[in-house]
Amino acid sequence: MGRLNISVPITKVVRNADGTFSTRKRGDAVVAEEPLEIRLSGATITTTMRTPGHDIELAHGFLHSEGLIRAAEDVSTARYCAGATGPDGQNTYNVLDVQTASYVRAPGLENLRLTTTNSACGVCGSSSISSIMDKSYRQIQPVRLAPDLILSLPEKLREHQVQFRKTGGIHAAGVFESDGTFVVAREDIGRHNAADKVIGHLMLEDSLEKPGRILVMSSRASFELVQKAMMAGFSALIAVSAPSSLAIELAAEAGMTLVAFAREDRFNLYAGELAE
Repeated sequence: MGRLNISVPITKVVRNADGTFSTRKRGDAVVAEEPLEIRLSGATITTTMRTPGHDIELAHGFLHSEGLIRAAEDVSTARYCAGATGPDGQNTYNVLDVQTASYVRAPGLENLRLTTTNSACGVCGSSSISSIMDKSYRQIQPVRLAPDLILSLPEKLREHQVQFRKTGGIHAAGVFESDGTFVVAREDIGRHNAADKVIGHLMLEDSLEKPGRILVMSSRASFELVQKAMMAGFSALIAVSAPSSLAIELAAEAGMTLVAFAREDRFNLYAGELAE
């Protein structure tokens, strides 16, 4: 597995009070970004740019969000390809082959991305938004959250953002119970990858079915993040930045609470209702 962050030389430039500039050479920690090719029974279905680590969780979460698997037992094996080596002859751990159980129906080409996605890409490459909206099969349990609880969760998530404190350039996804109890958090340079990792973790722990949970993101609330949350049965999505119009529409249609711009002492409620 590659490193989560790397040190690079930089020149730090600061404007002084008198208008002049001072410079200082130093090392800076930056987030690692490497490609992960996910193969399904030997066929490449996507290549995503991600931060190395928790790749098997990422693959499970991705396949679940695409509607290709429903539970951990739908995957028989998930392993790094032995032939994926770098110039030094060592395994790059950047190609992951997933074998599904014999009863899992092979997906049609129209349902696959078959494209390279960058770390910010979500719906990119999907054949149609309507096909994504039709894949949900989990019932959303509506929740009414207290304002104090909503404002506390981004702060609780920050406590688990180890790589962000080192680099300042990585997203996080966290899962909490409806009473604010922490469940799991994962970091990745791509917000969608971070969400896939926590969803994959819950699948592998056989706890994805538990109702009433909250997904908290250190990012904006895109359509696909709402879609991933909906597919996984989350009752609420809380984001620290802006939502998109389609994200709001899908959350309302799914019966999910959607909160955005959750910062310090304020937030916007776009779908759902607050506790009285």
